[in-house]
Amino acid sequence: MSLPLFPSGSDPGPSFTELLRRTRFAGAQIPPGTVSEVVSAAGRQTPGFAVAPISGVTHGTTVVALRYDNGVVVAGDRRATEGNMIAHRSIEKVFPADRHSAVAIAGAAGSASEMVRLFQTQLEHYEKVEGTCLSLEGKANQLGQMVSANLQMAMQGLVVIPLFAGYDLRLKRGRIFTYDVTGGRFEETDFHATGSGGRDAKNTVKLGYRERLGRDEAVELAVTALYEAADEDTATGGPDPVRGIYPVVATVDAEGYRRLEDTEVAERFRNVLERRRERADGGAS
Repeated sequence: MSLPLFPSGSDPGPSFTELLRRTRFAGAQIPPGTVSEVVSAAGRQTPGFAVAPISGVTHGTTVVALRYDNGVVVAGDRRATEGNMIAHRSIEKVFPADRHSAVAIAGAAGSASEMVRLFQTQLEHYEKVEGTCLSLEGKANQLGQMVSANLQMAMQGLVVIPLFAGYDLRLKRGRIFTYDVTGGRFEETDFHATGSGGRDAKNTVKLGYRERLGRDEAVELAVTALYEAADEDTATGGPDPVRGIYPVVATVDAEGYRRLEDTEVAERFRNVLERRRERADGGAS
């Protein structure tokens, strides 16, 4: 396959999605499935969700993000639902977008995983073409355009609502961005949660959040938020020690994206359960 050549003034620039439109998919919206085909051919398979038919769409549920003094924590449970049934117990909802940012997704699983793969490829493509990383603000805008492009599918029930967070190398702090179904982008000051258990998770974070939170405290608060969401929302999965399945928790700071080991997440959940037992014992006495 030869490299495409473009007339003067019609070069797609550093945009990977624009490159797709001006070559193989010129003049048309990228149809469902083609992004996966292109990305897979590039060798960028990302563990994630399984694409389900319209009649039984697999949905990811609760994700949460919060700032701490040196960065951000992003966490998501591992359960996917199909109506009132558990479709999968160990899917992934938190991914590195690039070295200094992360994206977490709630909504239609197939569309969400496809959006993440395209977003990862777009950021890598931009860096290779321009020789520098896109700013965190630029990444947030790019993701908003992808959410907006999914509006037609969202009107058919395949809604994808991402939660984007990262470390701003220019401002030297963590930032969190949220979206609505039309692609509207909004920056949150300190924390946010979305998905079916998002309200319970957000309320938990709101009660425990304070300024200049340390990393360990932020991780503990994110884990507590997911536990409380799972306690109230049947679509949100809690820790599963029998199967060894725990929520995905990651931090992003000046050193980059780092996913916590399951052993550390399991220990955090043990701390949460111990505190719950102590409160229960105190109330009973």
